[in-house]
Amino acid sequence: MANILVCDDDREIVDAIEIYLSQDGHCIFKAYDGKQAIDLLKKEEIHLLIMDIMMPKLDGIRATLKIREYSSIPIIMLSAKSEDTDKILGLNIGADDYITKPFNPLELVARVKSNLRRYTSLGSLNAESKSVYQVGGLVINDDTKQVMVDGEPVKMTPIEYNILLLLMKNQGRVFSIDQIYESIWNEDAIGADNTVAVHIRHIREKIEINPREPRYLKVVWGVGYKIDKQ
Repeated sequence: MANILVCDDDREIVDAIEIYLSQDGHCIFKAYDGKQAIDLLKKEEIHLLIMDIMMPKLDGIRATLKIREYSSIPIIMLSAKSEDTDKILGLNIGADDYITKPFNPLELVARVKSNLRRYTSLGSLNAESKSVYQVGGLVINDDTKQVMVDGEPVKMTPIEYNILLLLMKNQGRVFSIDQIYESIWNEDAIGADNTVAVHIRHIREKIEINPREPRYLKVVWGVGYKIDKQ
């Protein structure tokens, strides 16, 4: 099972999450502000982080920005707010998933499992040998889980990597937003447009010289996204 760090200034919520996830066999580490979370990440081997947005000392947004400078572990953000702007903000700064408080414990457990599966497939827990996929100067080595653009390594989150890998494995095929979401998140694509669009934009910013005139990740207007065959 995984080591999961839960960070929220509400200790009752942290304790409740610990109960739910411990029953699933996970080892739970606790933090009550962003600074404590960062300190624990540097000391312990953590496989997934659940973090509230609004916290004292260092909030979840700024903490995630700092964590993404050196780590690609899955991050699930918690917030008492339900507006789309908060969800998009969390995804924009590097979060992999988002859940609104109050939440259904079964939903939280399901999202944890889903994100850990993606993290495992990326090779951070159990690497599996795959192949090398290339289009021009863009290369994905799924043995080493490394992305290279014109010979330079590109750091990606697990979600970004898996979206790019899906498109690279199926060069020339157009995937709709719903197809991308259902393939990567393994759940029905309800309200998936913003979520997928944010990750696509992040991928383009990392692999394209000019994201507005992409060489690799192309949009087919009204249909979806693709990577052309070499």
